[in-house]
Amino acid sequence: MKRIALLGATGSIGRQALEIVQEHPELELVAAASGSTPIDGLAQLTQVGGDLTELLDRAEPDVVLNAVVGFAGLPATLWALERGVDLAFANKESLVSGGDLAVAAWREGGGRLLPVDSEHSAAFQLLDGRPPETVDSLVLTASGGPFRGHSRADLAEVTSAEALAHPTWSMGPKITVDSATLMNKGLELIEAHFLFGLAYERIEVVVHPTSVVHALVRFRDGASLAHLGYPDMRVPISYALTYPERAETSIEPLDFAAGLILEFRAPDLDAFPCLALARAAGDAGDTAPCVLNAANEVAVAAFLDGELPFLGIPDVVERTLGQVDCPPARDLADLTAIDAEARRIASALTRELVH
Repeated sequence: MKRIALLGATGSIGRQALEIVQEHPELELVAAASGSTPIDGLAQLTQVGGDLTELLDRAEPDVVLNAVVGFAGLPATLWALERGVDLAFANKESLVSGGDLAVAAWREGGGRLLPVDSEHSAAFQLLDGRPPETVDSLVLTASGGPFRGHSRADLAEVTSAEALAHPTWSMGPKITVDSATLMNKGLELIEAHFLFGLAYERIEVVVHPTSVVHALVRFRDGASLAHLGYPDMRVPISYALTYPERAETSIEPLDFAAGLILEFRAPDLDAFPCLALARAAGDAGDTAPCVLNAANEVAVAAFLDGELPFLGIPDVVERTLGQVDCPPARDLADLTAIDAEARRIASALTRELVH
């Protein structure tokens, strides 16, 4: 029996994780948390808001599924990694913001970090057991979001409703907007760097409209292996929660005879500069990814509230990166201070752009 703590129980990942737990009697939900929605009776221990690490201390889980959105998930990430508790990881922002600290905690704790993002779950499966010296590079796929093929000029007047109309995935509003700007893929680029220990120049992003191929790995002998499946988050969630068993799910296997389209193209960095901003922040290192993430969270929230145009998102992120120092972080307190300063600057820049 695996004791599961589910953080972010009422979000898209959380709701699908509950389906997986209910389907498998060997999984026991011992704790659940949400940001604001009541969840009484969902698990033995429940919590709305508050310090997630206190809930984890009481629950003593075998696996923590961290599906919290944003920087707020970082303390729970560090809690699991420091204690060697298996972490099913759907909170990419905490690894982006605190990558160096998280990797150090992971090495010290010795637990398993099992990615839940479809692309990273795919890459994990492709790389599992492969000698690092045989790997040439990793390719992450992006659907391109609802504005695939749009020019920068086309994006000047798009609305939040249009940005939330994702063509292949059903996700929460923040990650859906990140997909529309390609920032989601930029965050995943940084996440992959820390998860798999690959240099940024060995991680490529390509646009793949049908979202059937989730990741590819190129090997030194010239071969490439791909992970394919219909775009359904229950697959990587199940894989992470039941690893290494690969339990059965109700998801239909691919029908290759139906005529799958495997089309790939380079991303348009002029129309979608967030991807380039993320790569630059990753290359800069130290706390630049933390500043990138904080500014993006502020800008996306302002866009969803109707206070900032779509193209204002990369503008705020770029200008915030130019105005905030990004020193190394010694601990969570340092990261929290950098995050707060980046949010302050990003909020001020957002007000400037609006007025």
